[in-house]
Amino acid sequence: MPLYRYKALDAHGELLDGQMEAASDADVIARLQEQGHMPVEAKLATGSAFEGASWKQWRQRPFAGAMLVQFTQQLATLLGAGQPLDRALGILLEAPEDARSRRVIADIRDTVRGGAPLSQALERQHGLFSRLYVNMVRAGEAGGSLHETLQRLADYLERSQELKGRVINAMIYPAILLVVVGGALLFLLGYVVPQFAQMYESLDVTLPWFTRAVLEIGLLVRQGWIVFIVVPALALLWMERKRRDAAFRLAFDAWLLKRPVVGPLVARLETARLSRTLGTLLRNGVPLLAGLGIARNVLGNRALAGDVAEAAEAVKNGAGLSGALSRNGRFPRLALQMIQVGEESGTLESMLLRTADTFDVETARSIDRMLAALVPVITLLLASVVGVVIIAVLVPLYDLTNAIG
Repeated sequence: MPLYRYKALDAHGELLDGQMEAASDADVIARLQEQGHMPVEAKLATGSAFEGASWKQWRQRPFAGAMLVQFTQQLATLLGAGQPLDRALGILLEAPEDARSRRVIADIRDTVRGGAPLSQALERQHGLFSRLYVNMVRAGEAGGSLHETLQRLADYLERSQELKGRVINAMIYPAILLVVVGGALLFLLGYVVPQFAQMYESLDVTLPWFTRAVLEIGLLVRQGWIVFIVVPALALLWMERKRRDAAFRLAFDAWLLKRPVVGPLVARLETARLSRTLGTLLRNGVPLLAGLGIARNVLGNRALAGDVAEAAEAVKNGAGLSGALSRNGRFPRLALQMIQVGEESGTLESMLLRTADTFDVETARSIDRMLAALVPVITLLLASVVGVVIIAVLVPLYDLTNAIG
């Protein structure tokens, strides 16, 4: 989701200057107005590669990932034990190690002590807590079961972190393998092969065509090795910048869903995320239309997020959820059938959570299968390339040795 810089005036007339991830500048303005601020400016964050969105992703934010899960679980436990909200926040004030997180908790506690509900205190944190988080808390406050809602929210966040970690862990080994073997191949071509080229040139022997080709590639790598590092880096930087363009991101995500192996995997992953988010919201009393609006922003694939937005309009006009989601044919058929059963039986939220569990398992299996096939394929491919290079430079030497003998 794009990163926007904004300026706004709070209720006391003080100028706020911050950043927020949102679908558009209109979304930023709407969220600022919901928080009681007067928007002054909202525009895409720009700057160098180290000042842009890529750098922000690597900076540790307060209440991100495991820290958010821990905060939510501890707050739910304290409230469930009968502690008042302001006292529970005061106890949690000493838990974080970094000063930024403590300042955030202190601000939330002070806002709550001033008479505001927890959901409003969370909204004042300039986008640190997602719309999903804030609306879940608001629903828990309205239903009088805040600690139960926080516990469900903690479970949801933990499952989401677990799935995200599983995907990242699955890609670590192939990435390391590509980097290590690719670096070894560049060293072989850029340093070792030119040594043989000089030797064969001094011996003035006739070389096979494939040996000459490998030697030419080696000389090219040696002379322009920097290109093989700079070009991929620039390509990644360009891709990251283009991903902040809404039209390009939408087109790329739609294209990705049509790929034979990756497309179904992304669809299952996003279906599990959508189902768990929407089911959790419905279970906590959030209306379906509001839940669809929140769940749409949780999805990482913009094409599927657009389908959810269209489905929300169809549901608003009286259509069923399963039929509305099936219109563009991007969501898995099994998920749509399970949602339809939930609608017909009046247990939509339970069926959505069961759908999420099902597709979590399917995603894990798909990742394991893909990893089991990907690692040998990469290993064989790179080993074959290295083997061809070694054979190409050693065969003439072997022939020359036999001729001399």
